Amino acid sequence: QVQLVESGGGSVQAGGSLRLSCAYTDSRVCMGWFRQAPGKEREGVACIDRDGATNYANSVKGRFLISQDNAENTLYLQMNSLKPEDTAMYYCAARLYWPCTVTRDFHHWGQGTQVTVSS
Repeated sequence: QVQLVESGGGSVQAGGSLRLSCAYTDSRVCMGWFRQAPGKEREGVACIDRDGATNYANSVKGRFLISQDNAENTLYLQMNSLKPEDTAMYYCAARLYWPCTVTRDFHHWGQGTQVTVSS
């Protein structure tokens, strides 16, 4: 069982930046970030596979960057040019199988970290 612990959330003004971190006990084929805003469905944000290939939701392309430090067992999400619509609980997740895209089901989840962007 993979354990995932997110950190780095907070409150920021529109146009600002935040970096989320996810410490995990063991990497899987695919690691990703998801988010869920109140009253909305969970949305895949970004993911990265074991070879370093990445996949992003259209809504964050060019603004968010996912990366992984295998030596430190940490997944990151650098979020730039934040918008109020990015406000959500952000979750780290792991997927056991290929392919690695944000539209696929993930199997292990963290507890989440809140990101709030004010206008």
